[in-house]
Parts: sequence; structure tokens; C-alpha cells
Amino acid sequence: MTNKDKDIPYPFRIDVAKAEQLIGAQMPAYGSAAVPLAAASGHVLRQRILAERDQPPFDRATMDGIAVRSAALTKGLQSFAVAGIQAAGTPALELTADDQCVEIMTGAPLPATGDTVIPIERITLSDGEARLEAGYEAQAGQFVHRRASDHKQADCLLEPGIRIGGPEMAILTAAGQPFVEVAEWPSIAIISTGDELTDVGEPIQDFQIRSSNDRAIESCLQLRGCDRTVRSRLPDEPQALREQIAWLHDNNDVLILSGGVSMGKYDYVPAIMEELGIRVVFHKILQRPGLPMWFGVSQTHKPVFALPGNPVSTMVCCVRFVLPAIEAALGLNRVPVERVQLAESIDFQPDLTWFLPVSLGWTSDGITLAHPKPTNTSGDFIGLRHTAGFIELPRGQTQFPKGFAANLYRW
Repeated sequence: MTNKDKDIPYPFRIDVAKAEQLIGAQMPAYGSAAVPLAAASGHVLRQRILAERDQPPFDRATMDGIAVRSAALTKGLQSFAVAGIQAAGTPALELTADDQCVEIMTGAPLPATGDTVIPIERITLSDGEARLEAGYEAQAGQFVHRRASDHKQADCLLEPGIRIGGPEMAILTAAGQPFVEVAEWPSIAIISTGDELTDVGEPIQDFQIRSSNDRAIESCLQLRGCDRTVRSRLPDEPQALREQIAWLHDNNDVLILSGGVSMGKYDYVPAIMEELGIRVVFHKILQRPGLPMWFGVSQTHKPVFALPGNPVSTMVCCVRFVLPAIEAALGLNRVPVERVQLAESIDFQPDLTWFLPVSLGWTSDGITLAHPKPTNTSGDFIGLRHTAGFIELPRGQTQFPKGFAANLYRW
């Protein structure tokens, strides 16, 4: 670190854990909105869900067969007069005598005073009579899913902070929730900077490249449920950057930039942020890739993430820092980071945290293995195409043996 670096009045060249901590401390809390149940998938739940009624709401059969009274089994009865058919979705019938039964279907309510189901495979039906298989011994109460055995009315079924997936959608439906309170995503402006960038469908010169970072970031956000993004591509020209970043800040809740944050002559972003009154929280993280990452907060408490422009760096910083920070601000419960083991030994000499792309495999006994897939450079985003994500290898260690356990971050 140079003498000039020591005079910087903000955290500079910090480690990964410190960066994560500083981002989390500056993130605002975002609001919520009631949405139709059909639109709730993928969103973060922001209300407690209570049971509408007992589940199941009645004693129900778990097998096709006949429903009888257990008292009949005690008496040793082997044949029963069929008093009716009990289908799912119909009111419960009634047994009025021990020697009666009803034919019953899986999921149907047990008849009043009936408490035992005998499977269809164990009986013979003929001329309105059901006869048990010779030697079959039924147990009282068998093949019955008892009322309220899953939960009782008004029990809490779901707590705030979970992401709504298939099981949660089934629970919300069973709870009779036509509308659901979910976290409302902030509006996010995704800004790519660089004179070399051109968009898909536009003419391209030999010295230009397609603008892929903005679409990659947007895709990551959309896969997490975000539907409020806008993309903007800006040139390396201070006045244009200043005006457009100011406008995008005023009209959005979060800014995510890629490019222009390193030490080059055309890396204008940090200085422009200062001009716009956006306070730097930290600049540069001791990691590879993505060392130049910048993070700040505006005077109206809007977070600004400025990521390095090399595509692999952009993706790593987005997945490791940006997405978790926003999701925590939405109220999503933190879950343990997935752990995997290195499939082969690997060395890394720099005193930096290493975010290493990997593909996944499994041992015969189910251990997840991470196969290193290092890219040629941090610009080699094509090298990510067969990877599941990246592992985090800590600073202060240069040799990582086969079997080393590391955190996995999926794309």
C-alpha cells in the first residue's frame, strides 16, 4: 500500500468478509405489496400464514377399499353389506350397524361411525356384499389419515422470509389465500460503461465488443424474481456519465454499474460518484477476480454497486455480493452456504481470496465434488459455460488439497 493509499478516508483493499459486512450495514429495508396468489411464485413472503382449518379437515381414507367399524373386527365379522359408495368430494355417509360397510375411495371422508379401511385387494365384492380375504387380519384404525393430524386450524404454516416455491404455493392455496403479502423488489438500473460496447442487433466494428454484462446481471436478477430492471449503456465520457447516472439514480432505487472503476485513465466512475454526492463505503476487495469493486450510498440512501468491467469479475461480484445484499434487504432468510469438496488439488499464490469457477460431480456415497474450471482471464466468460458456479478459497493459503471443503456459490 502506498502513502497515498494510507490517506484514503474510507476502507480500501478490504477482505471479502469486511466487504460483505459493510454492504449489509448500508442496505435499506424494502417494502411489501399484496399480489394475487398466481403472481406470488418466486417472491419472498412477508406475512405469517395461518391454517384456514384443520388439515385434513376430516378423517380420510388413504386406500381404496371399504370403510367399516372397528367394533365389527372385534366381533370377528368377515362379510359386510355394502351401504353405499363414498367418493372423494361428497358428504360423508353413515354406517348404522356393525355389519355394514361403504365402498370408499382414496381421499374420501370416512362415514360417520366408520374408523377403519380395508384395502380393495383384501376383499371380494359380489351382490352387494363385501367379503374379507380368508385369514386377513385388519387392524383397527388402519389406512386412515386422521383429522387435524397434520395441523390444527390457526396453526402457523409459513413464516415471513421464505421464497415461495411449489410446496409453499400448495400451502398458501390450502390456507385459502387469494392475495399474498410479498417483498417488493426495488427498481434497479443496470449500467454498462465503455466506448467499446455495442448492443445485440447493432452493427459492430473490429474494435468493439457486444455489451454482455448488463444482460448477464439482468438475467441473474430475473432468475431471483426481480421484474423491475432497466439497462443503460454509457460511453466513457464524463459529462454523459454524470448526467445519465444522476438521472438513473433519481428514477431508481439501486444502481449496478460495470466498468470504469479501476485505475485507468478512462475509469471515471469513482470521481463521478463523488461529484454526485454518492459516498464511497469501500473501494477494492482483496479477491480475484473482481478486486476493483466499488460500493457506495447516495444522500437518499440508495445503494450503488460499481463492479469491474471484465465479465467474469462482473458475474462473480454480482453473485457473491450484490444478489445476497438485495435479497437480505427484501427480508429473505439467510440459509447456510452450500459446501463442496475439491475434486483435485490446486495452488494459488497471490494473497487474495480466490473465486474459482467449478463444475460439479458426485462420489458414489453422495459427496459433492468441485472440479476446478479456471478461465483464461477475467474476460473469458465463455469459459463459464459448463460451470455450476464458483467456490471461495480463502486468503492466507496457497495450497488447497484434494478434498478441501469450500463454499459454493451457484450462478
